[in-house]
Amino acid sequence: MAEPGTTTAAAAASTIVGLASLFPGIDGNALIGAFAGAVLVVVTSKDLSLGKRFAYLVISLVVGYLGAPEIVNQTPIASTGVAAFFAAALAIAVALQLIERVKTLDLRGFKKGG
Repeated sequence: MAEPGTTTAAAAASTIVGLASLFPGIDGNALIGAFAGAVLVVVTSKDLSLGKRFAYLVISLVVGYLGAPEIVNQTPIASTGVAAFFAAALAIAVALQLIERVKTLDLRGFKKGG
């Protein structure tokens, strides 16, 4: 069973996202899709502290929402909600992989000139 604080926070976050999707100028499908993808990231990140989970939620939500139009333009996916879900679900995993690769990158291997 989930902790009461976690359940309350999740309910409040989903209510805020639902209400925000009603405002003009906001793509409700993309917002809800990004939220669903971000929640998936948080739920599957069990070994992280609450602060890191919240950071992952916010980062995934923002990247998912902002990345949805580009995914729709560049792929056969037509729905911004589906595009936002995939962008949000993959954002943290891809970013962490890139960070690890940059940490192990040998900059001395690149020589100036040809």
